[in-house]
Amino acid sequence: MGEIRLEINELIEDLKFDEKGLIPVIVQDYKTGKVLMHAYMNEEALKKTIETGEAWYYSRSRRTLWHKGETSGNYQKVVDIAVDCDKDTLLLLVEQIGVACHTGNFSCFYRSLKGGVSFIFHLENLLRERKKTLPENSYSAKLFREGKEKILQKLGEESIETIIAGMNGKKDEFIYEASDLLFHFLVSLIEENVEFREIIEELIRRHK
Repeated sequence: MGEIRLEINELIEDLKFDEKGLIPVIVQDYKTGKVLMHAYMNEEALKKTIETGEAWYYSRSRRTLWHKGETSGNYQKVVDIAVDCDKDTLLLLVEQIGVACHTGNFSCFYRSLKGGVSFIFHLENLLRERKKTLPENSYSAKLFREGKEKILQKLGEESIETIIAGMNGKKDEFIYEASDLLFHFLVSLIEENVEFREIIEELIRRHK
């Protein structure tokens, strides 16, 4: 079966809010598919979200509504709202402006059991911090101190080494060199003030 499009009134009236009048919300970046955060809404927060086109939530600790990004500037522009089969959970598809997490990470789910893509965003944020603070005994900080020419030189060297490893047909060697390449690629992005997310967005545009 295909997806069913709901009218606003249908969406709200059909939902199963809990005994406190709340419903859990999963927030997902519509461009990358990355899960950004988990929050709660009451009916008023949901209506404000629909009316304004930006995400509003209910804070259980403060017992009040809050507009995502009002103080940080990290707004969430709502692209779509979906409801699960049991009608007791919402999925918000958003365009994330800035980062979703108060830690400075793009997603609140930046830690995982096996790493994965979330680790890339974690590493990107860590490297950005290295560029700001330039700590001693940090290889990435050393690269940032040496500047763009050295960073791009290393990127070129790692590209060649990855190609050679691929030509040799040794999987372990290729993984090792490709990891070096990806690391230096992230360093070059940061030096150019480009976010990894922007690369993903460009790939999405090309895919269309």
